[in-house]
Amino acid sequence: MKAPRFSRKTLCIPYAVFLLFFVLVPMAVIFVYAFTDADMHFSFWNFINFFSDPTKIFTVIYSVVIALVTTVITLLIAYPTAYILARSKIKKRNVLLLLFVTPMWINFVLRINAIRELLNWIGLLGTANYFNTIFGMVYDFLPFMILPLYTTIQKIDESLYEASADLGGNRLTTFFRVTVPLSMPGIGSGITMVFLPSMTNYVVSDMLGNSKVTIIGKFIETYFGTDWHMGSMIALILLIVVFFSAWLSGGFKADETARGANL
Repeated sequence: MKAPRFSRKTLCIPYAVFLLFFVLVPMAVIFVYAFTDADMHFSFWNFINFFSDPTKIFTVIYSVVIALVTTVITLLIAYPTAYILARSKIKKRNVLLLLFVTPMWINFVLRINAIRELLNWIGLLGTANYFNTIFGMVYDFLPFMILPLYTTIQKIDESLYEASADLGGNRLTTFFRVTVPLSMPGIGSGITMVFLPSMTNYVVSDMLGNSKVTIIGKFIETYFGTDWHMGSMIALILLIVVFFSAWLSGGFKADETARGANL
C-alpha cells in the first residue's frame, strides 16, 4: 500500500497555523497596544515619549554597547578555539567540542547561579557590576559562537590549504586569505546568535549586576508590569533594531561568502 502523498500547500498548513497564532497574532496585539493610549484610542504618544526621554534612548544605546562588547569578546575567544578544534588531528575532537556545548544542556538559571557563586567567592559580586554582566553573557553565549564557527571551518576544503602552500603562502597568509574569508558565514551566524539576545538578556544583568545594570530587556519587563502600551512600544522598537541587525548580518555573510568563493 502506497503512502499518501501530500501537496506542498497541504504540508504548509501546520506551519501557517503556527505562524498565525504564535507570531502574527501576538505581533498584532503588540502593535495595537503600542499605538493606543489607556483608553485604547489611536495615539503616537508612546512613540513620541520614547524618543523624547533621554533615559530610554540611553538604555537602548547602552544595551547595544553591552551587546557589542559581549559579541567581540565572545568572538575573540571562540574563533581560535573553533579553529584549533576544527584543524587539529585529535581523534576525539568531537568529544572536546561536546565539552564546550554541554553547558547549553544545563538549565540557564542554574548556570547563572553557579557563576554568581563563583563571583561571590572571588569577591566581585556586588562591586564590579558591569564586568560581572559581560562576563556572565560571554559565558552563557560562548557555545553559540563556537558551534557555527567550528562547523564552517571544518567544511573548508583541505585542497585550498595545499594550494595556498604551493603558491608560497605561509600559515599566517593562508589563515587571513583562506580561512577567515571562508569562515565568514560562521562568523555572521555566531554574531547574530550572540549580539541579538545580549541586548535583552536582563536575567544576567539582574543576577550578576546586582540589578544596577539596566538593559532594554529589563525596561520591557518593567513596563509590561505597569503600562502595556509603553512596554509594547519599546518591544516594537527593539524588534526593529533586531530586524535591522539581522539584515546587516545577512548581507555581511552573503558578501563575504561571495568574496571567499572568488579566492
